[in-house]
Amino acid sequence: MKTVGYAAHSSEANMVPYHFERRELRSNDVAIEILYSGVCHSDLHTVNGDWGPQPYPLVPGHEIVGVVQSVGADVTQYKVGDQVAVGCMVDSCQECDQCHNHEEQYCREGMTGTYGFPDRISGETTQGGYSKHIVVREEFVLRIPEGMDLSKSAPILCAGITTYSPLRTWGVKEGSRVGVIGLGGLGHMAVKLAVAMGADVTVMSRSTKKETEAKALGAKGILASTDEEAMTAAANAFDLIIDTVPTAHDINAYTPLLDVDGSLVIVGQVGPTGELNSMPMIFGRRRVAGSLIGGIAETQEVLDFCAKHNIYPECEMIQMDQINEAFKRLEQGEMAHRFVIDMSSLDVA
Repeated sequence: MKTVGYAAHSSEANMVPYHFERRELRSNDVAIEILYSGVCHSDLHTVNGDWGPQPYPLVPGHEIVGVVQSVGADVTQYKVGDQVAVGCMVDSCQECDQCHNHEEQYCREGMTGTYGFPDRISGETTQGGYSKHIVVREEFVLRIPEGMDLSKSAPILCAGITTYSPLRTWGVKEGSRVGVIGLGGLGHMAVKLAVAMGADVTVMSRSTKKETEAKALGAKGILASTDEEAMTAAANAFDLIIDTVPTAHDINAYTPLLDVDGSLVIVGQVGPTGELNSMPMIFGRRRVAGSLIGGIAETQEVLDFCAKHNIYPECEMIQMDQINEAFKRLEQGEMAHRFVIDMSSLDVA
């Protein structure tokens, strides 16, 4: 299948149009015409080589919404014309305990990412959603609930599941006290989802300049990490803190804010966090943990949850040829929403 996308050809180059071929359908494959692709901060990190060398040319994008174009002979769950989605994974071994536990993201043999990973069968590099078409194994295709706005659903496939999974894992419910560090693409979804679960939510940021946006999302306000008096007063105030900041930062300021048995869960940054002070951990039985997206079943669950509660990411629609400018704005870190690419614009680009 010949298609076109936007690719990075090096860590220092702009994204440019790229013509390439998708694989022929295997018997369990679904071919999808992509309508919308979300832009994730991890796309920027990956194409910049922040997480190590990449197999350029590389087409990013793992927040994908589209329509089924064709299916393999053994596909039973989808048919031509179905509205579907693809998230951060396109394959796993399907045989290990983690896969059997519906947590394919922790596959013992390593899950296959939507882009930048070797295909488990052919070895060719997977290419992502900044393109017109994608071919995905049936088990890793998700169904868009009827009535959902396709143009706003794509970021749920990463920003949504990345924050939903720890909220579910740590048992957030009515009355839970949840803090969210950062109000970007991940953070604003964490707020919306936690509020829908009945939690009492506070955003944590370096300043209060996004307080209006935080309250509009359902948070009760912002706790400024630079306000020493306010931070001291907030000691033991949270059962769970979701840390969505995508760059290196000091987490020691936040651990004393956890109550006994509270957890701070890192979902944004990948890499060193600096030296951790163990005193708040020991004297409050507090913990620092991490969480990676969610399994396919849980990703379908968050799609259904968002449909039920009418939750959508705050989206700014862009054209495909605006992606380099969008990346520059992501680097500035001042966004409380998510970019979504209208893939119909790729024909013009």
